[in-house]
Amino acid sequence: MVSLEKINILAQNLNLEHVELPSIFLGQGVIKEITEYLKQKEFQHITIVVDNNTYEAAGNRIKSNVINEGIEVNVVVLTDNEHQQVIADEQTLVELFTKTSVYTDVYIAVGSGTIHDITRFCAYYMKLPFISVPTAASVDGFTSKGAPVILKGVKKTLQTSSPIAVFADTNILANSPKELTAAGFGDMIAKYTSLIDWKISAWIANEPYNQQAADITKASLQLCVDHREEIADRSSYGLEILMKALIESGLVMLLLNYSRPASGAEHHLSHYWEMSLLEKDKKQLLHGAKVGVASTIIINEYKNELATKSFDSFIGTTFEQQLKQHWLEIMTLIDKLPSVKEVAEMLSLVHGPSTVEELGLEKELVLESLQNAHTLRERCTGLFLLNTLSTHNRIIGYEL
Repeated sequence: MVSLEKINILAQNLNLEHVELPSIFLGQGVIKEITEYLKQKEFQHITIVVDNNTYEAAGNRIKSNVINEGIEVNVVVLTDNEHQQVIADEQTLVELFTKTSVYTDVYIAVGSGTIHDITRFCAYYMKLPFISVPTAASVDGFTSKGAPVILKGVKKTLQTSSPIAVFADTNILANSPKELTAAGFGDMIAKYTSLIDWKISAWIANEPYNQQAADITKASLQLCVDHREEIADRSSYGLEILMKALIESGLVMLLLNYSRPASGAEHHLSHYWEMSLLEKDKKQLLHGAKVGVASTIIINEYKNELATKSFDSFIGTTFEQQLKQHWLEIMTLIDKLPSVKEVAEMLSLVHGPSTVEELGLEKELVLESLQNAHTLRERCTGLFLLNTLSTHNRIIGYEL
């Protein structure tokens, strides 16, 4: 079981010693330990939540192992759409609710982000615990409470349940499609902009800020950057580093009970694109792929747009006084961001997309999102500041 000393210290400093953190099992072959864990917890009736791919990747093995120990198993294979994708919308949430056995005493979410979002949502409202079994190192939401779901066509993140345990088997992660690993790296790269946006929101909008939580998230990001070659090779060591970073990021969000350290303007762009694709009934893109590319766009906006403004540009705006006090500090943070080229090269190295062209998004949608995505959540970001300027002429400079 993995020891997360920094997370435990953060919990103590937040006076959250009573919060029970998930047990983390990370490494080769840890899927075999699930059965013993279930027996120790005296779970007798489990519902395994999968899609067609994740059932083959790990769900069938878990089922066989626990049945041999006399534990009753209900498997729910969630229905995919015409694009062979499972969507966390009302229809799928109701599907899991109705297919959950009345005898269920624990869910096991087997998959990547969407499977976990659906399971944690239903577990919360069914008042049941759930166990996380990632089949790819693809997102940082495995250990958090946040469940991004689509309700009436709008992306909403609801605080629901965190898992009681995570079993991240690097053998399984290594067999996942390489684009899923690249998406996980992209989700970590997005911390470059989410962390600066969190600080901006603290200075300008008086949002709660915790330096220790920011430092943990930044260290997890840096660890991935330092070991990007191993992650690109998808070695057991590289996948363990990436998965640990994703888990730590999720645990920080769990303790804070909000996603601020890991979600800024780049996530707002991603959510805007996702809702547009849903509205047009198009195939969804991987979350980490979107936020990774979105971070390059936001870095460009901050370096080439926001940093070229003078404080005088904001005189008469709502946050004039706060900006006057912190303008130079904001400029210093922007200056320390890596270049668009550096971030794009890292994304490409791990076999992920680095431009909106590679994502297949239309430039018109990107322009529209830059002008409107900041309205999706009431959060102050650098993108929000840019859009408070009535004279701001939007230029998309994402091309390298």
